[in-house]
Amino acid sequence: MDFDDSPEEAAFRLECRAFLDAHAEPLGDDVDLSTSYWARPPTAEQEAEHVQACKKWQRTKFDAGWAGLTWPVEWGGRGLTPLLARVYAEEEARYDAPSGVFAQSIGMAGPTIIAAGTDEQRAELLRPMLTGEHTWCQLYSEPNAGSDLAGLRTTAVRDGDEFVVNGQKVWTSGAHYADWGMLLVRTDPDQPKHRGITYLVLDMRSPGIEVRPLVQITGAAHFNEVFLTDVRVPVDNVVGEIGAGWGPTQVTLANERQGIGDARANSFEHLIDLARYFDRADDPGIRQQLARVYSIQRTIEFLMYRVRTAQGRGEMPGPESSILKLMSTQRLAMQADMVMEIMGSAGTLVGADAHLNGYWQSLSFLGQWMSRIGGGTDEIQRNIVGERVLGLPGEPRVDKGIPFRDIPG
Repeated sequence: MDFDDSPEEAAFRLECRAFLDAHAEPLGDDVDLSTSYWARPPTAEQEAEHVQACKKWQRTKFDAGWAGLTWPVEWGGRGLTPLLARVYAEEEARYDAPSGVFAQSIGMAGPTIIAAGTDEQRAELLRPMLTGEHTWCQLYSEPNAGSDLAGLRTTAVRDGDEFVVNGQKVWTSGAHYADWGMLLVRTDPDQPKHRGITYLVLDMRSPGIEVRPLVQITGAAHFNEVFLTDVRVPVDNVVGEIGAGWGPTQVTLANERQGIGDARANSFEHLIDLARYFDRADDPGIRQQLARVYSIQRTIEFLMYRVRTAQGRGEMPGPESSILKLMSTQRLAMQADMVMEIMGSAGTLVGADAHLNGYWQSLSFLGQWMSRIGGGTDEIQRNIVGERVLGLPGEPRVDKGIPFRDIPG
């Protein structure tokens, strides 16, 4: 595979730069890590300002025709290949262009609704994602259904043209500012656990929804508990078929894992700067670890090109997304160990007492777990790779084929 820009990609890159130069400020080379999100978790007011800044930038992109680059033209996108979208992402990363709050809408909910939703749902829900008017959250995990997602126990009982939903979700990113949610519920407990699940889109302003922030070990409050009490959801909000929500769920999860695997790695130069600051840049052991992290980082980039190329042929993200996510999280774990070794006892400091206000401790050592657990744990990804890529036998399942109501809670 040729990783140099094709003539089409080179021309598109220039087009990207022209748009970004006209609408955003370049970040420059001197990025102050001590004031970044990881060094100083935002207050509620700062987070609200960030959300509004993201919405403003998304609207700017929409008005100029730069939103939803890979989405079909008929649903407001540009119909570009994933490789061209990556070219844009590479260029946007060099500018002050906040867009993180739309990963779950444009990156996950949108592709799922395009693939499995009704035309009415597409007409109502897709455009506000692209304009930045609406943000989304993912209401999947529960206190007793995380890695074993199909064990979810949030119920939806049909009452005429509505479902009445009761249950609890947890680790829901951005629920405290989301307008809509992707909600998994159990509609038929007499079916085995992977069946009888229904995928709903939920208006987060509906009565009966309570959102409680969860303060993380880094001091941020990115995740939430969400309590659903007699929440009424129209039957028209079903994505796919009633009782067949596991299919659309896989579309969402594949896009989530790909997004985690494709997340911009820390500038490698910043790692070198860290080693130099602590006089470890000439240490043979540290240099070997730096080389290993860099090699894995480059391998991830090459694998991402393979995934994007497959998507350009019309193929949906599959087990490759799990490989991508697993490699990315393993790089984070390796980087975390290296960072703490470089810093030595200084790595135990936090806040204003720490180098760069604790940026590296938060990002690498504490922050790694968010990616290693979110979107499916490393262990789950290994199972997917083993069974679907290597063809190994699946793990024994004592609950296979058993009605969900008969599985001990």
